[in-house]
Amino acid sequence: MYRVIADKLLELSEKHAEEIALQWYVSMMKNRRMSVYHGLPKKQCIESTAFFYKNLKTMYFSKDPYKEVERLLNQAQYVEEIYRQGVPLHEVLYAQILMRRQIWVFADFQALFNTCVDMHRTAETINRTILLFDYIIYIITAKYERLLAEQLAPRSA
Repeated sequence: MYRVIADKLLELSEKHAEEIALQWYVSMMKNRRMSVYHGLPKKQCIESTAFFYKNLKTMYFSKDPYKEVERLLNQAQYVEEIYRQGVPLHEVLYAQILMRRQIWVFADFQALFNTCVDMHRTAETINRTILLFDYIIYIITAKYERLLAEQLAPRSA
């Protein structure tokens, strides 16, 4: 039963990744805390956000979700791109928080979970999904700090 609930959410996320990402984008654009993101190209924001939603299932069911998150972030060059664009770390992290929230808003709006048993299993799925986003935030922060340290380190002649 647990896997059925998770599959529902993850399939919804994968199938509607662009739609969820667009809703995230609209929400993010209304948020005054995201001023640097407001200046980024809409298409790029939606595509990079949809990438997370499309790959949530792969991360979720991975034997080692931390390594899978790390692999996907490296594959997408996500941290390098946002760093290069000058997005401050606090906005990057808040964007992830908003992304995590948006998937649940979308699922709730779809009435995906509507029985007591569904709600209990949903809580388990929420906890695992939150863990994935926690990994994403941790890896982003560590990599962002490394990039910043490299930029600030004195260059040897």
